[in-house]
Parts: sequence; C-alpha cells; structure tokens
Amino acid sequence: MPQSDEVGRVAAVLARLAEADPEPKAGFDDTDPFRLLVTVLLSAQSTGPTVARIADALFARVKDPAGMLDLGAVQITEIIRPVGLGPSKARNIVKLSAALIETYGGAVPRSAAEMRKLPGIGRKSAEVTANFAFHEPVIAVDTHVFRVSNRIPLAPGATVDAVADKLAEAVPERFKDGAHIWLFRHGRDTCTARKPACTRCPVSDLCTWPGKET
Repeated sequence: MPQSDEVGRVAAVLARLAEADPEPKAGFDDTDPFRLLVTVLLSAQSTGPTVARIADALFARVKDPAGMLDLGAVQITEIIRPVGLGPSKARNIVKLSAALIETYGGAVPRSAAEMRKLPGIGRKSAEVTANFAFHEPVIAVDTHVFRVSNRIPLAPGATVDAVADKLAEAVPERFKDGAHIWLFRHGRDTCTARKPACTRCPVSDLCTWPGKET
C-alpha cells in the first residue's frame, strides 16, 4: 500500500490538474459504447484525428455488432486502411462483434474485466472504454500516463500493468473518473517526452524528477 504522504502528493497533483480541466471529456464519441470500443481498438499506433475520421466513415455504414458482421472483414479493412494494421484490426472487430452477440446479447459489457475477454481488447482498451462510457473508476495507462506516472513520480513501475496497479491504489476515489484524461493531457501537452515544459507546469513544485527545469 502507498504511504500516506505519497497518497497526499498524488491527490495534490490530481487536484491541480482537475482545477485546470474540471470537466474532462473523451477525445472520441463516448455516447455509444460499441462505437467507442471499436474506436479505441482502431487507435492503436494511429493518431487521434485520423482515427476519429475513420470511425466516422465506418459507423456511417454500420450501427451495431450485427451490422459489423454483415459488412465483413474485407470491407472493414478497406474503410479502416488509413489507421494502419487494417487487416488485423478488421479481423478483431469482426471477432469482438461476434463475441458481443454470442455472449452479451449484442451489448458491450459494463466492466473492464469483462471487456478484456473480448478478442483484440487488452487492458488499456478495456479500461479506456469502461471509464469513458460507463464511468468505471479505472485508470487506463498509455504512453503519456506511463511517462508522467514514472517521472513526477506518482506510481512508478517498470511495466504498464505495474503502473496501472499502483495508480489504482494511490489515486483517491474522487479523482479516478477523470485521472486518465488529466494525466494523458498533462503528458501530451506539458510533460512531454523530449522537452517537458517544466516552467509552465502546474505541478512543478510537486515533481521530484531530477531532470526538472527550474
């Protein structure tokens, strides 16, 4: 378990980020859990604007898992080709659509644990979808969240799973719903990989990174 002073510092960091972004919103349409799940699957190794555009094109053709099965892997591949890894992603979309129909009556399960049973859906994809669509208090760890968690540090770990497990323990419940977006945006916009903007960082005084610019 994290020490009380560590929990306090994590809470202080998230309070600052929350103050700057009090209503964090997903970058993708989160009103339809199935569309969100497929969009998150498409986002692997691709940029946000491209993914959003291709998701719009795909869901102009289909609305649900049954429609995705009718469309088929070949046509899905053609539509999603710009996001990269098209054939693999198309196969997974078809497989997860079939699994949703067979096991969940065509609906996306509400928990990240259940989503991880679906073809092509790993921990990050499941937790992003569960958090954005159903407000499950899980914290997905992508490249930005991993870097910020290790650099400040908030929940240091050598692997994504280790960081995710530590964040689950260290982040107070009141911040868990928005923690992924706050940490993601902080890593993307301020605490960047090559040249972090320490002089305009809202949590610089709470950061103990040795390379911090002062």
